[in-house]
Amino acid sequence: MDAAQEAGVTVEQDGPVAVVTLSRPQAHNAMDDAMLRALTTHLSALNGQPDVRVVVITGSGRTFSAGADIKQMVGMDAAGGRSWALLGQSVMDLVEDLEQPVIAAINGVAVGGGCELALACDLRYAATSARLAQPEINLGITPGWGGTHRLTRLVGTGPAKELILTGRLVPADEALRLGLIHGVLPDDELRAGVLDVAHQLAAKPPRALARAKRALNLVASLERRAANALEAELFGEMFGTEDRAEGMSAFLEKRRPHFTGR
Repeated sequence: MDAAQEAGVTVEQDGPVAVVTLSRPQAHNAMDDAMLRALTTHLSALNGQPDVRVVVITGSGRTFSAGADIKQMVGMDAAGGRSWALLGQSVMDLVEDLEQPVIAAINGVAVGGGCELALACDLRYAATSARLAQPEINLGITPGWGGTHRLTRLVGTGPAKELILTGRLVPADEALRLGLIHGVLPDDELRAGVLDVAHQLAAKPPRALARAKRALNLVASLERRAANALEAELFGEMFGTEDRAEGMSAFLEKRRPHFTGR
């Protein structure tokens, strides 16, 4: 893998899969201003890059992310807190809006902003030892990086209220039952397992993946007619691509398709 690092963020490429790793071990991968800006830079550079078909986000060591850096937040006033929330939200929105599918490999504790980062990803797989939580209530604050609405969309209003109002840690097996994550893997198999899923997605037509992701992200905020119109527009757009012709020809010819992204 080729690797690049900046402000506690490492980016490696494994063929068509980019692996973005949070790496501030001294702070349990807590996200400070520099890391948030580095994430913005790296993710923006990866967005729509033809040779990157899937992005994986994970943490170094035994922690996914301890969330927002409390040392940076402790002296903030109301205006500073709002600006901090908007900065974090911009990173989470970038993850959710990235053209490529984004997979969270939750290798350990993911709390606060770390949990919100995982929630912004399209797919989430956790190690057996992983724990997830929105514990902001215990600090006298509320989730600020999209945790309230993304958690509610994933698990429903009742479970989201219970998790946010109590701030309790959720073990991986319970997170799976709640629908918070898509799978649980042994700690020593998480990276390989997630990369296997990533490479499966990378073999699919990238433009169709991007349009399907866009529709899925928007559908909850659209009424039925608008959702149908969007779906029809994206469906028709795919008929102008080489990948659509290749996919249908391969099906009829009973062979494996080769998608180029065109």
